[in-house]
Amino acid sequence: MISYYGYMALAGVLSLVGLVISQKLKAKFSRYSAMPTSSGLSGSEVAREMLRHYGLYNVQVVETHGVLSDHYNPLTRTVALSEAVFHNRSVAAAAVAAHECGHAVQHAQAYKMLQLRSQLVPVVNFSAMAQQWLLIIAFVTLNTMPQIMLITIIAFAITTVFSLITLPVEFDASRRALAWLDSSGITRGAEHEGAKDALYWAALTYVSAALSSLVMLLFLILRYIGANDR
Repeated sequence: MISYYGYMALAGVLSLVGLVISQKLKAKFSRYSAMPTSSGLSGSEVAREMLRHYGLYNVQVVETHGVLSDHYNPLTRTVALSEAVFHNRSVAAAAVAAHECGHAVQHAQAYKMLQLRSQLVPVVNFSAMAQQWLLIIAFVTLNTMPQIMLITIIAFAITTVFSLITLPVEFDASRRALAWLDSSGITRGAEHEGAKDALYWAALTYVSAALSSLVMLLFLILRYIGANDR
C-alpha cells in the first residue's frame, strides 16, 4: 500500500499537472479566439445552427457572465454561452458553442451517462457542501470517532463517482461537436484542427479533476484504515 507521504506527493504532482493544464487551456483558447472561422459565424449563431440541424427548437441560446462559464442546463433547456463565446466569430467560440450544444443533443437523445449525471446533481451538491466541514471534524475526531471519517469518505466517494461519470459525458459532447462542425463546414482544415485542439485541452481539465478527486478519496480511506489498525 502506498504510504501517507506517497499519497501527499502524488496529490502534489496532480495539483501541479492541473495547474499546467489550466494555464495551457487558457493559452489555447486565447490563440484560437484570435483565429477566425471561414464561416464568419459567432458562437451564438453556431449554437443556433447546430440546434436547428438537430431539430431542437425548444432549446434557447442565452448569454451568461464569466470566463469559460459556458454550460448547458437540462432543466431550463438553455445553452448558456459566456460573453466572449456568444459574440466572438472564432474557432474557439465555434468549438465551445458546438460542445455545449452537444450536451443538448445528448439530452434530446436520452444519452444514459448524461441522465445519470443529472440524477446525481442534487446529491453531489449536498455532498460537496458538507465535505469541507466533515473533513475538518473527521481529522480532529479520527482517533475517537472514526465513524465521522467513514461518513466523509462516503461524501467524497459520491463526488468522485460524479467526476468519473462526467468524463464520458464531456468526451461524447466534444465528439458530437467536432463531427457536426466538420460535416457542416463551419470549421475546415486548420480551423477544425484548432477546434479539436481546444476541446482536447478542455477535456483534460476534467481528467485532472477526476484523478485529483480519486487520489483524495484513496488518501481518506488510507487514513481511516490506519486509524482502525491502531
